[in-house]
Amino acid sequence: MSRASAAAAVQQARAAAPLFAALGDETRLQLLLQLSRQGPGSIAQLSAGASVSRQAVTKHLQVLADAGYVQDERRGRERVWRLQPRRLEDTKQCLNRISREWEVALDRLKRFVEA
Repeated sequence: MSRASAAAAVQQARAAAPLFAALGDETRLQLLLQLSRQGPGSIAQLSAGASVSRQAVTKHLQVLADAGYVQDERRGRERVWRLQPRRLEDTKQCLNRISREWEVALDRLKRFVEA
């Protein structure tokens, strides 16, 4: 791997870290799934049946918003949260890139062991 491509890989990992950190919590994953299945929702709707308080749901949504997964919009006195599918696509592309790199590395290892 060239120095330039190694530097690019480090930069990509640095950019992806907040994405995966935001996804690293079960409550946040559940919120993403809920928004994906049901569409935009208010804090009241998103916290209904949740095992955490409305305040905790709000904090989790803010983490997701900081990572670009969700966006809120004021509607009267409520904030309505919606999924940002483009950010999920970015994450998918990052995982695909990592998968390809692993496949190449495992192929090199296989060739080495067989030699």
